[in-house]
Amino acid sequence: MAGAGDDAGGITTKDAASASSHTPHPVIRVIGRIPATLTLVALILAAGVIWQGLWRAFEDADLYETVAYGLPALLEGRWWTPITGTFFVNQPWVYVFTIAGFWGMAYLEYHRGTRVALAYFWIGQLFAVCATALLLWFAALLPWEWAQTEAAALDVGASGGTMACIAAAVGLFPPPWRVRAWLVLLGFVFVALLFWGALPDLEHVVAVVLILFVDRSLRLQRITVREQRLLAFVSIVVLGVIQIALIIVPTNGPFGPTEPVSGGFFDVAVDTVIIAVIANGLRLGRRWAWVLAVILGVLNVLVGVLILVAITLSTEAQVEVVIDGETEIGLVSAALWLMLVVYLIWVRAAFRAKPRRGLGATPVPTVAEVKEMIRVDGGGTLSWMATWEGMAYARTTGGVVPYQRHLGTAIALGDPLGPEDSRPASVREFADAAERAGLIPCFFSAGEATRAAVPEGWRSLVVADDTIVDLPGLQFTGKAWGAVRSSLNRAEREGMTFRMTRLGNEPWGVQAQLRAISEAWVGDKGLPEMRFTLGTLIEAADPEVRLALALSPAGDVDGFLSWLPVYGAGREVRGWTLDLMRRREGGFGPVMEFLIGSSARHFADEGAAVLSLSGAPLAHENPADAGVIADLIDRLAQMLEPVYGFRSLHRFKQKFNPRYETMYLLYRDEGDLSRIAAGLTRAFLPDATLRQFAGAGLELVRGKD
Repeated sequence: MAGAGDDAGGITTKDAASASSHTPHPVIRVIGRIPATLTLVALILAAGVIWQGLWRAFEDADLYETVAYGLPALLEGRWWTPITGTFFVNQPWVYVFTIAGFWGMAYLEYHRGTRVALAYFWIGQLFAVCATALLLWFAALLPWEWAQTEAAALDVGASGGTMACIAAAVGLFPPPWRVRAWLVLLGFVFVALLFWGALPDLEHVVAVVLILFVDRSLRLQRITVREQRLLAFVSIVVLGVIQIALIIVPTNGPFGPTEPVSGGFFDVAVDTVIIAVIANGLRLGRRWAWVLAVILGVLNVLVGVLILVAITLSTEAQVEVVIDGETEIGLVSAALWLMLVVYLIWVRAAFRAKPRRGLGATPVPTVAEVKEMIRVDGGGTLSWMATWEGMAYARTTGGVVPYQRHLGTAIALGDPLGPEDSRPASVREFADAAERAGLIPCFFSAGEATRAAVPEGWRSLVVADDTIVDLPGLQFTGKAWGAVRSSLNRAEREGMTFRMTRLGNEPWGVQAQLRAISEAWVGDKGLPEMRFTLGTLIEAADPEVRLALALSPAGDVDGFLSWLPVYGAGREVRGWTLDLMRRREGGFGPVMEFLIGSSARHFADEGAAVLSLSGAPLAHENPADAGVIADLIDRLAQMLEPVYGFRSLHRFKQKFNPRYETMYLLYRDEGDLSRIAAGLTRAFLPDATLRQFAGAGLELVRGKD
């Protein structure tokens, strides 16, 4: 291969260094892509300096009525005000929110360009100002005090345009964040209108609704069970916020002023707890929460019905009824609760989750059935771990998905079991079953086939590389095998003996040594033995698990390995996966190289095809842009490294010149990451106490599985 700079048409080292030196900093690159946003912000700040709006209330200035927009300005012929009013802010403290509101335009400009961002801003701003004026002109014709008050008001600011840009930016979010952000945005603007009802609040609603209908980025036709629950959760939270706010603060919105309801903070606390419990139950898909939400909704609807009946009786039976802001908001609240009740009944099938119910079809597979399925249909290098204690099984149409349940997550281990052509369907059925049960589904250490089978929109992250040694024709020759070859030669010189056996076949004395070595290893750690993808002597006692022993000339066990069978279709053992690695303190130095090299020779002589040295958990080097879950896993790995040495173990396995097969964490979206991180921590360390976690520097959300 030609060296750098040898080819006249190539890029020389000097050229590369020059290009690197001219690469702009990421912040500079972002700034260069949002010139329109920065220009508008600069103009608004400049206007604040020139007309002193940054430190004085501009609405008290003589210039205010000349530049401010609103229905009076348009009726008096000040047609320029929708533009001029854009660059002013009425109060100094409002500048903070005005400038922050430009994030939507910056996001839009960065992703879709300057022209698009400017179009959304100015169309949104002008439409919000003019359409609001038109709405208030019609509404003021009615005996509606709020409409008449706001029709006479003036306003300044760019919030109509910025809210339009925020709505357009939300439409660019990937699913399911797009729907979630839309729900939050709509809830915010309508609650603000209901509570405060000032002219800007109506402009915000008009701008957001415009983009909602123009962009059509909010589509609810095919929302999943999870999104159905989320919509119910957000809706009842919004209604709860309205109800609680009406108890503790006065409002003055479109339906008139209201006074706080008497009852004190105890009533507020009770209402908050009730709504929070019901909302969380709806998020998890619990039937009891659905029933309580429907009952609560029906009661609120009945209150609205009683108000209507009282109003009717006041005209027919001369019953005195005071019509004020509170009764009108009561009617609006009843209408909102009615919409929620109708929605809950429509999606009632999404709220059937039972917290302790198993996933998948019945009957639940037994360990013996899972073992037989692996023997008949084959599996991956991690499949035999599905037979370990603590695993649960989700029966699917054509197979089984082994998983563990921790802290609201259902963590599937490896790939589904069963015939190869049934595995894609098993992936989807498991994900659906977990969502119906109110759990967060994910697949840990899954392969490419499973990655291709997850539902559309799922994310993936590389968590390990399975280290595979191909056994046919294996020869420890050449420079690459020098370390292994030296260990084998040294073992021969020092009289070390290798024995492949099974734990149950060994005498009591050898088993006692194995337990002592293992207990000494655990005793040196601040945490108990890890589980999930790491076995113990309990799993090594399985008759199908092989044990590799390194015996000193005196007959002592200096180290041992356990090997899990890797089945191919038709009951054929096609390989072995490394699990336990333990050594006696002060024994033969390169005992692990000796044991793995001798095991590879032994299995090759038996006709096995592959040897998996397994993927060291949490040891994969993630790229800089891998995302939040990568940061979480890296943080967990860094804290566990002094205890378990995953990264050093990963480097050790490279001595055996393996090829690599990528292993993934598959998950729905970033919203699940914190819970998955906590669930994985508990899966790896199910017996660790809070004190042990604290001693190791780990933080874990502790809760019921």
